[in-house]
Amino acid sequence: MKVTGYRSLVTSHDWGRPVGDANGVVASGVTEVPILILETDSGLEGVGLGQHADIARVFSAVEGQDPRAVPALYDSMLSHVFKSGHAGLTYGAIAAIDMALWDLKAKMAEEPLWRTLGAADRFVRGYASGLCYGLDDDAFDALYLRWAERGFTSAKIKGGKHVARDIGRLRRVREILARNSEAPALMLDVNESWNRKQAIRHLAEIEAAGIDLTWIEEPVRRWDAAGLAAISRAARCAVATGENLTGLEQFAPLLDAAAVDVVQAGSVWGITHFQRVAIAAHVRDLPVSPVGYDCNPIAHAAAAAPNMIGIEVQDMNWPLGLYVDQEIADGGIVLGDRPGLGILVDEARIDRERIDGGWASREGPHRRPREAGLRLVPEGGPVH
Repeated sequence: MKVTGYRSLVTSHDWGRPVGDANGVVASGVTEVPILILETDSGLEGVGLGQHADIARVFSAVEGQDPRAVPALYDSMLSHVFKSGHAGLTYGAIAAIDMALWDLKAKMAEEPLWRTLGAADRFVRGYASGLCYGLDDDAFDALYLRWAERGFTSAKIKGGKHVARDIGRLRRVREILARNSEAPALMLDVNESWNRKQAIRHLAEIEAAGIDLTWIEEPVRRWDAAGLAAISRAARCAVATGENLTGLEQFAPLLDAAAVDVVQAGSVWGITHFQRVAIAAHVRDLPVSPVGYDCNPIAHAAAAAPNMIGIEVQDMNWPLGLYVDQEIADGGIVLGDRPGLGILVDEARIDRERIDGGWASREGPHRRPREAGLRLVPEGGPVH
């Protein structure tokens, strides 16, 4: 079997609520989900998810190749663009192809990908994460009550603009999840919105308020190894980061500086990337945690990682036209038996019913505001 071509399409995900973080919020709750269909000469097709606008640069590295040689093809794609670099959109394209190749490999074996990757159990422990910054208190409570009803004992909230608001919300989610655990795990993600001294001050205030924070996520810029290390030394909680790093060479300075306690990998960067990040973390006795994405494709690899502490689960519904063989239950993801990633794509329905939405709008979370890391006072006024 050989890779012969690809098709690219975009579907939409209606979250049913505003989604975003301290950088911005998509008020409509409708976002785009890029899909890559990798074609072969046998007619079997592989599915990859994520932004792949730069695919023309890397596709020739896999064209005509046997899709079963996935790690070698991943390295071939990296080598193909080594002069100009592989970050950003290029890495997104590499990741989407990589994901589709793994999907093909497992389909050829007629088994789910978690089996192909050597996992012994179809259950993947997770934590609830609602991209919840734009929700009012009632909507916030309703969302995390739904997670509690699915058995979740840990949750991550979005914050970073007003520490008193963050403390209030951490208390609210702790109370909600207390039905499932006497000591729920609580995480706070501020999406690089603090500077290092702000982070140390704010974390001290959170600790003084009686919040046993499990980890603080991306408190400062993703590349600030010295800052992340200083925060890790000063705070009782772990520092988690890595979702926006593309390639092991970007993780190396953080690992060398002891700047990360929970090593994260963005699900959007593919299966092979996650595996290599997990191994790099495992060598240092650090846990690894995949950051969530539509359809949870990295859950298959997470199920096989010996140091996986929990996968972020962001929603209970699937994007339009995607049918996913998973169940969100018992505080995690229960993977099914459909071959490959377990994702079926209804292209006709997507073409017929897709609605416009965008992560990349000026108001959305993918545009960094000028005041991030520069706020002298809390944003949004008093919190009572």
